[in-house]
Amino acid sequence: MQPENLLQQLHLGTQKCSVGCPVLDHCLSGGFPCNSVTELVGESGCGKTQFCLQLVLSAQLPPSRGGLSASSLYIHTEFPFPLRRLRQLSRVFRSSHPDFCSSDPCDRVFVHGIYSADKLVDIMPKIELFLSHSRSRWPVRVIVIDSIAALFRSDFENTRLDLRKRSSLFFKISGGLKSLAKRFGIAVVVTNQVVDLIGSASEGVNGMRIGNLSGLYSSGRRVCPALGLAWANCLNSRLFLSMDEKVDGDGDGDGRVYQRTKTRRLSVVFAPHLPESSCEFMIKGEGVFGVQMHQA
Repeated sequence: MQPENLLQQLHLGTQKCSVGCPVLDHCLSGGFPCNSVTELVGESGCGKTQFCLQLVLSAQLPPSRGGLSASSLYIHTEFPFPLRRLRQLSRVFRSSHPDFCSSDPCDRVFVHGIYSADKLVDIMPKIELFLSHSRSRWPVRVIVIDSIAALFRSDFENTRLDLRKRSSLFFKISGGLKSLAKRFGIAVVVTNQVVDLIGSASEGVNGMRIGNLSGLYSSGRRVCPALGLAWANCLNSRLFLSMDEKVDGDGDGDGRVYQRTKTRRLSVVFAPHLPESSCEFMIKGEGVFGVQMHQA
């Protein structure tokens, strides 16, 4: 698929899957697009898994409510799978849509754990076969991989041979995911981690600037997505989740106890169908909710 063809599809006819919040959906121009691979990148605790869990529930809604009338495949690479949190969100989902949910939404989330990049490549044919046989009332239309970085954490060293093998696996994995996304009309979402960025903010990574890479800050640190430029070129879209800490108080030395609160933000790093924008959000027991949106 040529880049201009993907851009045209995303603008004209590609279905989007709601995140489950109108404010966040507005920031994403309707939600996560089908027929492409979207990455959620951010430091630990910023909300990547929360987004994914809420997404696989929202996918079950009919298109009139922003969903896909679909099941989801959730591939987790960091153990254990957050089943308790999924069940909590599922109860909220059922109470929010009492006229729609007659059965347990968790039954339409298929979970599979893997532990290596090679294993992910090996099961691609099985995933394709599973998708072919799931074309029922609830076909699988969302695939989540949480997280892609964990598959490459310890199996590779910084040698030329290992770097070449790693890049080869990147393209095999992304090629397989894009093929499935296009063939079955699937929204593929992968999560990724960040590393501290050392060097000039204007240069980005290895002299290459990817999207608005120089503006990625989280918890007061300049960061960049893990896995480097090779993996970035495998994606259609990249969204960045960041955290910061606000201290409420005027600092006049009167002995007052100041309240520290965490703020979280979703930002578009690059996407063929989205402007550079961001939206503040918060995580509650009931789910992920956008607070505000502004053009960057």
